[in-house]
Amino acid sequence: MKIGQSIPETLGVDQQGRLHNAADYAGKGLIIYFYPKDNTPGCTAEACSLSNGYSLLKKAGYKLLGVSKDSAASHEKFAAKYNLPFPLIADVDHVLQDAFGVWREKKMAGRTYMGTVRTTFVINADGIVTHIIEKVNTKDHAAQILEIINSDNK
Repeated sequence: MKIGQSIPETLGVDQQGRLHNAADYAGKGLIIYFYPKDNTPGCTAEACSLSNGYSLLKKAGYKLLGVSKDSAASHEKFAAKYNLPFPLIADVDHVLQDAFGVWREKKMAGRTYMGTVRTTFVINADGIVTHIIEKVNTKDHAAQILEIINSDNK
């Protein structure tokens, strides 16, 4: 997925079994953040930052979706544990991650494997990607996104 492209129509099913489609967000801004795994330090910090900044993101006109390869059951526990007010898409077959280009080869401790590259996409009311954040500040991600959104509105 590149800046200027439209997001896929089907986004996936969240932790409560609800199907999300691009049409559900027509006329609204949308932030989709991809993260590697529930309940890991970086992913928890990122989710909590977004939860803390959620009201400001909503006030700016944006909805928020988190996506990882974890199951709906894992997402449900993660969302409940940290009181997350936004849906988490269970992309167990990494279909959405493939579509956005974030399911890639990674290297850690000398081993190579396929995994999710932490990335956030800012999408306008027409379903077009306007910004891609690849250097995510997990501890202050909401502020990082708000800075981008607010600079667009100046």
